[in-house]
Amino acid sequence: MKTFGLSITIFILLTPSGIFSSSIHDPELVVQDVHRSINASRRSLSYLSCGTGNPIDDCWRCDPNWENNRQRLADCAIGFGKDAVGGRDGRIYVVTDSGDDNPTNPMPGTLRHAVIQNEPLWIIFKRDMVIQLKQELVMNKFKTIDGRGASVHIASGPCIKIHFTNNIIIHGINIHDCKKGGSAIIRDSPQHVGHWEPSDGDGVAIFGSSHIWIDHCSLSNCQDGLIDAIHGSTAITISNNYFTHHDKVMLLGHSDAYTEDKNMQVTIAFNHFGEGLVQRMPRCRHGYFHVVNNDYTHWEMYAIGGSASPTINSQGNRFLAPNERFRKEVTKHEDAPESEWSHWNWRSEGDLMLNGAYFVQSGAGASSSTYARASSLGARPSSLVGSITTNAGALSCRRGSRC
Repeated sequence: MKTFGLSITIFILLTPSGIFSSSIHDPELVVQDVHRSINASRRSLSYLSCGTGNPIDDCWRCDPNWENNRQRLADCAIGFGKDAVGGRDGRIYVVTDSGDDNPTNPMPGTLRHAVIQNEPLWIIFKRDMVIQLKQELVMNKFKTIDGRGASVHIASGPCIKIHFTNNIIIHGINIHDCKKGGSAIIRDSPQHVGHWEPSDGDGVAIFGSSHIWIDHCSLSNCQDGLIDAIHGSTAITISNNYFTHHDKVMLLGHSDAYTEDKNMQVTIAFNHFGEGLVQRMPRCRHGYFHVVNNDYTHWEMYAIGGSASPTINSQGNRFLAPNERFRKEVTKHEDAPESEWSHWNWRSEGDLMLNGAYFVQSGAGASSSTYARASSLGARPSSLVGSITTNAGALSCRRGSRC
């Protein structure tokens, strides 16, 4: 791992504490906490800095004993999903069986058996494995899926469903070639089996859920979205992921008519949007979206878009436009005439535009408090994006050595 002699100052926007805090439904409270949280965050992750400039990685990857301190990862989250504790306060569960023989009565030792338990669990894997699910993997609350120390693929079947739940961390997993699932009976807890409608074929589908953190995953080539968050989901961080070979990458917000998504807050940070991507990095509706220090090296239609007046705060990203003359624009204001979208609050601040890339800003009269609701950490300079995102995606962490 490359190291850089940088002085790291980390700005983390804190929401009021409490796992079930009602603050996630009131973006106004974010504004009130800005100055307090900046001062507090300066004293947090930086003391373990390895100097990469990536505050998440600097928090845990410099620990040579990470394997025995796995659950410390939960304390390294940033952004709107920073309070996602996952299975931090529970026991370690080791997946030993890659099979998915029975979605209604999963065998102990399988991933499906682990994620439906009622207790908090930190789920790890005994060895490298490819898990081909028969139906969607419906997760119960307070779970971490931690792929460090093994090469774990969830692929070639239905994939992950986070449905009306909270406190989920997904880290270090390869998620690809996800397919639609049929109408099915699926167990979602030890006590409950329910009927589920056909799935869309998302890599990770987040529905009506909060306190979610997806970090250091590699995602590609699914039937619908790679990550979709809809139906009132909020308090989400999507960080350090590597996205490739896909059309509609990320949808945040169910529909223009679904106004319950007005409270959605999502941080998209330190990701690499790589080869073979077309659009939706992300596509936003209604809520507040902080797009910070990501590396955009490929798009065919556009990078960041949206409709229904979302607030988009783009800071410190690197945008490399395609060579095609009419594909240089980063943004796409969708489903509205200019007389309407010109009032949407979209800004670009400190972004690096390469090869003719340009960002069409709107809502010039927005106050600083408006963008405070779409601010969740301090952006590093865009010149550092390359080093910050060098290790995006699932890491090759091996037991007994530094990750």
